[in-house]
Amino acid sequence: MYSISVQIILSVCLLFVIFTWIGSVKASRLLYNQSLERMHRKASKLLFWSWFPAIPAAIIIGAIVWMQQSMDPVFWQDRVFIQAPLVILPILTIWFVSVPKLIKLRSLTKQSLAETGAAIEPTIYHRAASPSLIIPFQMTALGALTALYFSLVPPVPFRWLEISIPLAALVLATVGLWWRHQIRFKQVSKMEVYVIPILWKRALTMVGVLAIVAGSGYYLFMLAMNNSQLPAEIDMASGTHDYDAQAVTANMTPHNHGKEGMSGSSAKMVSVTDLTGPREGTPDRHFTLTAQKKTVTLSSGKTVDAWTYNGQIPGPELRMKEGELIEVTLVNEDIEHGVTVHWHGLDVPNAEDGVAGATQNAVMPGETYTYRFRAEQVGTFWYHSHQDSQEAVSMGLFGALIVEPKMETIQQVKDITVMTHRWKGTFAIGASDQLERMTIAPGTPVRMRLINTDDWVQQTYTLVGTHFEVAAIDGTELNKPGVLTNTHLVVTTGGRNDITFIMPERPVYLNVGGNRSSGILMSPDGKGEIPDLPQTVAFDPLQYGSPTSTPFDASSRFDRDFTLILDNKLGFYNRNLDFLYTLNGEVFPNTPMLMVKEGDLVKTTIVNRGNVDHPMHLHGHHVLVLSRNGKPSTGSPWWSDTLAVLPGETYEVAFVANNPGLWMDHCHNLVHAAAGMTMHLMYEGVTTPFSVGSGTINHPE
Repeated sequence: MYSISVQIILSVCLLFVIFTWIGSVKASRLLYNQSLERMHRKASKLLFWSWFPAIPAAIIIGAIVWMQQSMDPVFWQDRVFIQAPLVILPILTIWFVSVPKLIKLRSLTKQSLAETGAAIEPTIYHRAASPSLIIPFQMTALGALTALYFSLVPPVPFRWLEISIPLAALVLATVGLWWRHQIRFKQVSKMEVYVIPILWKRALTMVGVLAIVAGSGYYLFMLAMNNSQLPAEIDMASGTHDYDAQAVTANMTPHNHGKEGMSGSSAKMVSVTDLTGPREGTPDRHFTLTAQKKTVTLSSGKTVDAWTYNGQIPGPELRMKEGELIEVTLVNEDIEHGVTVHWHGLDVPNAEDGVAGATQNAVMPGETYTYRFRAEQVGTFWYHSHQDSQEAVSMGLFGALIVEPKMETIQQVKDITVMTHRWKGTFAIGASDQLERMTIAPGTPVRMRLINTDDWVQQTYTLVGTHFEVAAIDGTELNKPGVLTNTHLVVTTGGRNDITFIMPERPVYLNVGGNRSSGILMSPDGKGEIPDLPQTVAFDPLQYGSPTSTPFDASSRFDRDFTLILDNKLGFYNRNLDFLYTLNGEVFPNTPMLMVKEGDLVKTTIVNRGNVDHPMHLHGHHVLVLSRNGKPSTGSPWWSDTLAVLPGETYEVAFVANNPGLWMDHCHNLVHAAAGMTMHLMYEGVTTPFSVGSGTINHPE
């Protein structure tokens, strides 16, 4: 409903501008009618236009009132205190100032028509030229235009300068129009017989005004576009540092992010390159991932030109045991833009995180790079390149990563990885774009690991034919999960859900995205028909499972308490005009850098004021969900590394700052991240020698 309200306000604001603009033009040209009959008719039409814009205005105000009544102030403060007055107050001036004058003018023209026929008396022209009749209409149009501007460029967070400039422009434009109409009114008042200006003179005046407006607009347009150009090289540690209580704009000198007084003295500086996994010791497992371009064949025979790890899509599944020392050698054979490997959801040491420009340089063709880390978390994860990640993931540079418990389970489990991706319009599970059939003996425990790799897709998974449990979210086991039936799971971009069940004697079908031509059909003999999809409800982890103890909870004392507002605004980013996806009103590199100390207990309130969902992914940490929309999490502890925040939602999450480094925190709709919806979590005293930008080889998004 919130997203619909936002769309209504935006679209109706545009209609409101059009309607009020028509009325303002009619009011200004009322004077130019050469006959009483025409003057009377135009005055009557203008009376209609004085009331007609009230329809879109009422719709806008209704949507704002709904927000004010049902949502937190962060969603409606700017709309109530800025947009609503811009819509209501000018219309009231029309009704209480212009309308009485119009009624009087219409009455006079009607009376004159009855008495004199077609002659227009000077007093009628005087009334038609009155600034107090015309200006309210034009002020309403300017107010509608300003309200539309604030819909496109919401003033969030609230900053007086950003608000005062458009409002000052509105006031100056109104004053200028009043001055112009006052001059015209005096000229008309001095004439015994009003002579309508020749059309070409009026047109010339209008062209002059439009030229001034267009010239000013072009100058501001070019200024904004040029100012949006990103530097050729950006130090990932520079920008606005948010220490919770205050924001300190760092000097652009690299690595200036210590803060005197935070802990009594400046912290000892350490580079991200020193925050490595174990350098010594023989690895328990060694993998080689070779990034290369390949033409790959899907199960249907369709071929896909892909970027691959080891020539396959997805890349090879990396399986390991908890506690094992892992070594991965990355080889770039022919990916010109460069590659890395980021271990999505696995909280490795910072130097092993695989983010170009933050923790390493991109690995260019002919180069190799080695990652070493200990697999300390059990669960379902995945890996992908974090160099030009939007294109790299779309093209296929990803694969599954599974960390199994140290102890072998007594009962053999059928373990199925379901990695979904869309290959240039063709949906596939792994490399299969057709229905997969599996033979599973009745009584076999089954674990299905659902991994959504698609950009900007909330993928829906529906299991039909048996009851099941959601065993894990984002690689973390849930406590005492409950039994579910007729329930579908919505997994956000980059997210993972594990579901478990005991194979029955009848077929079980996993449907993905509602497409019955694909999915996985499991049965005792590998045969059977696809069952019908029942009516289902969405799985909600907020109250699922049973609570258990956690290192902290909502009542804990937090060392840091940040607020992160997700929104949209029209603007320039690197000289391109588009709808930007913002974090606290900014895009990278001006987004806030959340500053913490090792050991801090950190709380973050995430608010989505925009009209699209944002799966927020914090590297190197899992957050504990405390509440959603004011409702506390009362089920199993819900730990997440990729949290989908839908339009109008507010999440409170928390984590312990126990993994020092410089960590990406971004929307995993990678097209959003590439457009600037990227920020960082920075530990005090940490530096990085790496940088990003057009003058470097590093382009993480």
